[in-house]
Amino acid sequence: MLDGKALGSRLKEIREKNSITQSQLAEYLKVDQSYISKFESGQRQITMASLEKLAHLFGLPVESLLEEHVDCEQTPFAMRARELASEDLESIAVINRIALNLIDMQKLAKVELEHA
Repeated sequence: MLDGKALGSRLKEIREKNSITQSQLAEYLKVDQSYISKFESGQRQITMASLEKLAHLFGLPVESLLEEHVDCEQTPFAMRARELASEDLESIAVINRIALNLIDMQKLAKVELEHA
């Protein structure tokens, strides 16, 4: 399991890869921007609820954020807007959560077919 500093660094990398600012993320999580900054630098811990929201936003299973060696690709999602509002991020998170659930169901169906 990653320590706080490594987890913060990983989330910063994912946030930047998705062109989301700390301010946008703070608005989405309903926290102050300084909380995001301190979390990314390893000075603060993140709640599990916030971690789950971030995983959904970025289209990743929560365990892929917590574990050091989890092979998982981010659910691809094209964002064309320059300025994303909190509501936009909420919509993206819902869509990604649906996509992740679909991927999980497909994996379960594949295992079921292999054991049938």
